[in-house]
Amino acid sequence: MSVTVSVRGLRVSYGRRNALDELDLDLGPGVHGLLGPNGAGKTTLMRVLATVRQPDRGQVRLLGQPLSDAVGLRSARRRLGYLPQSFGFYPRFTVREFVEYFAWLKEMPAAQIPLAVDRAIERVGLLDRADDRMKHLSGGMLRRAGIAQAIVNDPRVLLFDEPTAGLDPEQRMEFRALLRELGLDAVVLVSTHLVEDVVAACTRVSLMDAGRLVFDGLPAELIAAGGAGDSGDSPIERGYAAVLRDTRAAAR
Repeated sequence: MSVTVSVRGLRVSYGRRNALDELDLDLGPGVHGLLGPNGAGKTTLMRVLATVRQPDRGQVRLLGQPLSDAVGLRSARRRLGYLPQSFGFYPRFTVREFVEYFAWLKEMPAAQIPLAVDRAIERVGLLDRADDRMKHLSGGMLRRAGIAQAIVNDPRVLLFDEPTAGLDPEQRMEFRALLRELGLDAVVLVSTHLVEDVVAACTRVSLMDAGRLVFDGLPAELIAAGGAGDSGDSPIERGYAAVLRDTRAAAR
């Protein structure tokens, strides 16, 4: 695997609690699913990779650049795309203005922005709503506008935190197809509680628990970890439950 994102010994603490505890992770091109229960540290990891949160300890390299200095941070931010679980926006912005604003923040060349904005909006199925104000969009449309801003700069690293929240089944299928397309050239990391999205779209899956990485491999390998006696409504849910059970039992 060609490593494009490298994390070593990552620790992030909130008070006395370690949200990330000596985490090591390597990611190469493709679509990577990030699973784990609430409080496992998934969103904290996303925020560190997105350069929103500085780690307390450890090293992060994105596209060969360390995130420990201003030069590395600026270089990474130009080539990043990030969709957090919740994002703010000016309600009076149109969809086009919203995506244009993020293209400007990512320091895209001005001459490239108009075409890149329309392409991003078209890829999420919002071109007919491009001139609608954000405040008039449904929850699912807002989510798609958020995806558009994340991909407008054709990023080499894409971070999606619960991207299918609010999307209907048809939109989720379309988004999974977009993920597979994006993963041909970029590192795409998708944090989700919807494990069926992982099976449908992801080439690898990482499972976190209590700030640590407890599984990293193919979706088929996670499925194989489960058995008929494990809880869950699908093979991958049973594998997910089995890995968490075995990890917690070993820690006792």
